[in-house]
Amino acid sequence: MRRESKTVVEKLDFENFFKGIDQSAEALQNETEFTYLEALIHTGELLFKGETNLHLSELALKKFKNSLSNIDLNKISKEQIRKAFQLAILKGMKEATQSNHAMTPDAVALFISYLINKLTEEMEHFRILDPAVGSGNLLTAILNQSTKSISSYGIEPDETLLQLAYVSANLQQHNVELFHQDALMDIMVDPVDIVVADLPIGHYPNKENSNRYKLKAKEGLSFTHHLMIEQSINYTKEGGFLLFLIPNFLFESEQAQQLHTYIKESTYIYSLLQLPKSMFKDEKHAKSIFILRKKADGIKAPSQALLAELPSFSNKTALSEMIKSMNNWLDAYIK
Repeated sequence: MRRESKTVVEKLDFENFFKGIDQSAEALQNETEFTYLEALIHTGELLFKGETNLHLSELALKKFKNSLSNIDLNKISKEQIRKAFQLAILKGMKEATQSNHAMTPDAVALFISYLINKLTEEMEHFRILDPAVGSGNLLTAILNQSTKSISSYGIEPDETLLQLAYVSANLQQHNVELFHQDALMDIMVDPVDIVVADLPIGHYPNKENSNRYKLKAKEGLSFTHHLMIEQSINYTKEGGFLLFLIPNFLFESEQAQQLHTYIKESTYIYSLLQLPKSMFKDEKHAKSIFILRKKADGIKAPSQALLAELPSFSNKTALSEMIKSMNNWLDAYIK
C-alpha cells in the first residue's frame, strides 16, 4: 500500500512540475518572440534562481511567474525533474525538429545507467565525459542512478541545447562542467574513466580539423561518428570504458574496415547489445550499445565479447533474465 501511495505521489509531482514549466514557457512565448525551447530555458532559470533579468511588463511577468508558484524543488526527486524537463524539451523540439536534436530514449538512458553502475562498481569516485551531451538527458539520467562521487563533463556546439543542459543540471542539483564547442577540437578536460555518447551521425564539415585524425576519410568528408569515437578514446584513461549508442550500420560503410582496425588497435571490444527493433519506426534507424575498454597494462581482452539482442524493455521477465546473464558476464570479465 505504501509503495502504491509513493507511486501516486511521484506521478502527481511529475504532473505538477511539467504543468508548471509548460504553462510558464507558453506564457513567456506568447509575450515575446522566443521559441518554446528558449522560453523553457528562461523558465528553468527563473525556477532555479528565483529571479529573471528579462525586461517584461508587470502583467507579462506575473503570467510568467504564476505557473511556477506551486513548485517546490526540494519536494521533487531529481528523476521526476529530469523526466518532466525532458518531456517539455521534446514538446519544444516538435516546433523545429533537426536531425541532431534527437533525444536518447528514456529506457535506453536508464539501461546505460545500469551498465555504467556495473562497470564502476569497485570505484569510489569516477570521471565521466559525454562529448555529445545535447540537452543533458543521458548524462543526468546516469548521475541520478548512481550513488558514487562523480565528476562529469559535457560538450555541445549547439547553444540552445547547451543552455537546456545547463538549466536541467541546475534544477537536478548536479555539478556538471559544460563546454560550448565542437567536440572534435581540443577539449580542456583531463582523461576520464568513462565516456558515454549517443553518437551524432553524418559527415564532418571541417576538413582541416579532420586531417589530424587517424580515422579521416581518404577522400571527401570524414564521418563525424568515426572521428568522435577516436576523440573519445583519446580522452579516456588507460583501462577506462567507452559506451556508445551506434547505428546498426556502423560497420557497413566504405570506411568500416579502417574504423574496425583502429578500434582493435586501441581498445578491447567488450560488448555489442542490439536494442529492440520495436523501439524504432524504421529499421534503418535501429541502434546498439557498443562497449569498449581502452587497452592498458594488466588488462586482458575478454575471451569472448558479450553479443546480444535485447528483448523489449516492456517484457520484464525476458529483460530480467537477460540482465542476470549480463551480470554474470560482467562480473567475470571486469573484476
